[in-house]
Amino acid sequence: MRAPPRPGPGAPRPYHFPATESHLLANGLRVLVAPLHRLPAATVLLLTPAGGEVEGADAAGLAALTAPALLEGTSQRDTNAQAAAFEQLGGEVFSAVAWTHADCGTTVMSSRLDATLGLLAETVMEPALPSAGVARLRDERQAELLQQQAEPRGLADDLLLASCFDAGDRLSRPLGGDMARVAACTDAMVRDFHRSRYVPRGSVLIVAGDVKADAVVRRAEATFGTWEDRTLPPHEGRSRAALPARVRVLHRPDAPQSELRVGHASVARTHPDFHALAVMNAILGGLFNSRINLNLRERHAYTYGAFSSFDWRRDASIFSASTAVQSEVTGPALREMLHEITRIREAPVAADELSLAVDYLTGVFPLRFETTAAIADALAMRIGFGLEPSYYDTYRERVRAVDAAAVLRVAQEHLHPDRLQVVVVGDAGVVEPALGELSLGAIERVSAGG
Repeated sequence: MRAPPRPGPGAPRPYHFPATESHLLANGLRVLVAPLHRLPAATVLLLTPAGGEVEGADAAGLAALTAPALLEGTSQRDTNAQAAAFEQLGGEVFSAVAWTHADCGTTVMSSRLDATLGLLAETVMEPALPSAGVARLRDERQAELLQQQAEPRGLADDLLLASCFDAGDRLSRPLGGDMARVAACTDAMVRDFHRSRYVPRGSVLIVAGDVKADAVVRRAEATFGTWEDRTLPPHEGRSRAALPARVRVLHRPDAPQSELRVGHASVARTHPDFHALAVMNAILGGLFNSRINLNLRERHAYTYGAFSSFDWRRDASIFSASTAVQSEVTGPALREMLHEITRIREAPVAADELSLAVDYLTGVFPLRFETTAAIADALAMRIGFGLEPSYYDTYRERVRAVDAAAVLRVAQEHLHPDRLQVVVVGDAGVVEPALGELSLGAIERVSAGG
């Protein structure tokens, strides 16, 4: 007896990203308000132009050390009192860093917004940045890095970064820095970085929730209006020369598995082909039913999962495919990954592949914005990358406009088999002969952090 056919997907429901109101304070701080009256809550997020990409490569990790140091107390209260003050407001404060910016924020009942803005202003404008607190954060980061050096997945990710960019390029190192550079970060460097990069001009205060824009602006002027106006040089993107293909192996004696990474530097997040690239990647390796996963997992049973992705950056992103396999099938699994990257450049994708990818990307889109924190994060991403204000309103329309010809074009223009950086973390004695049989070129053996 045959099962009845599954019902097809319904038509996507209309979705409109919340409208925002923008106001510029006299000191250059922009206030962006997204009124949402579903629940009596509000998310407050302060973005500052202090992301990882503004560091030099020699200071990698300084931004990631400075952001959490804001929660080590202020000029008015120590770290315990600061934490207690946020807890009394009912919110859990965080301070983190991205490549494009640093952000500090919390979510509270909207009735407590005024007090929250005051405490957030004190946290960002008057941090104590104590030597002992900075030292503790540095020790914690070094402990994380030590732990990561025992983790093949993290080693493979870091080695791919180092392979996709020149050694002197900040993007060649993790956002959180590496062992040597984090160890060199001093509390004086943290204070200097805060003084130079945490400034109102170029910063954005985002408030999303059950609020009125004019009231938020008045309170923002009262709390952030005394922040000294200083001008930062504008971000200037730079082009990067394409690196030739390489094969690098990080030897882990007797490792039962190999971590595989294949990728190269790619276009900036603002590239006009972004939506077509998103669809192409969904078909290639972005979804469970994508080509790479079906090939390596379902057809050959090499792995539990294999995927591809774009790690988007403002100047130069990274395209990569990744998986973990038993050491003995490292060569065949890598061959199949390379085959799929080549295949999607050779012929238009099938209609059912295209519709699956488009339906998924447009279908999950509204689900990403169900909370005030999600709305604030989305606005932060849009601002960080300098995307147009209508980005979220036009996203689904632009994805639905991608056809098979566009997928083929962007695959041919933006996937470069001749530039692929192949990274393997595994037992070199087992994997190197198999890699040699693939004729990918000379194999370079490297060490962790090398």
